[in-house]
Amino acid sequence: MIIKHISQLDSLYDSPSFRAKNKLQSKLDKHSIHFIKSSPFIIISTASKDYKMDASPRGGKSGFVKIIDSETLVIPDAKGNNRIDSLKNILETNVIGTIFLIPGVDETLRINGEAQITTNSEYLNLFKEEQHIPKICIVIKVKEVFLHCAKALMRSKLWDEDSKIERTKFPTMGEMLKDQLGISEPAETHDAMVKRYEKDL
Repeated sequence: MIIKHISQLDSLYDSPSFRAKNKLQSKLDKHSIHFIKSSPFIIISTASKDYKMDASPRGGKSGFVKIIDSETLVIPDAKGNNRIDSLKNILETNVIGTIFLIPGVDETLRINGEAQITTNSEYLNLFKEEQHIPKICIVIKVKEVFLHCAKALMRSKLWDEDSKIERTKFPTMGEMLKDQLGISEPAETHDAMVKRYEKDL
């Protein structure tokens, strides 16, 4: 059976608990602020007008996402691969979703809102201590904030040492792209890639 109606979903699931139903907030509080300041890694999700979706990882030192006030966040656009898919989507729709992770913490923080791209110095200067000042920043006007329970990360054992694999037992980025793109040159080694990336971190 293909599910097509909300009533079909409702028949399969129990009602959400009081906490799950009422945890949505419209502003940052002391706990979400603490979470953001402790997080070195987020994923941002965006969509274009014709529903082209993008989920993009962003990382930095803990607290690399700056808090202006209880309704405003600033994400630096660090050097990447220059595809700028997320930025193009933001220009089209101005909507964004984010999920914040903290190594060792199984709960996550989700924030949805309206996004703008800016080159204003007041925002860029928030990152003047970084090795590279970003060309642009993403400014988020917060609309929804809520904690997400630990079950997914507990099931995956994401932070457990036993869950890690030896990097040498997994294909390198160079090997995978060589196969996918039909590149004839030798694949770039993992060590060479890391050395090339280090200057942009």
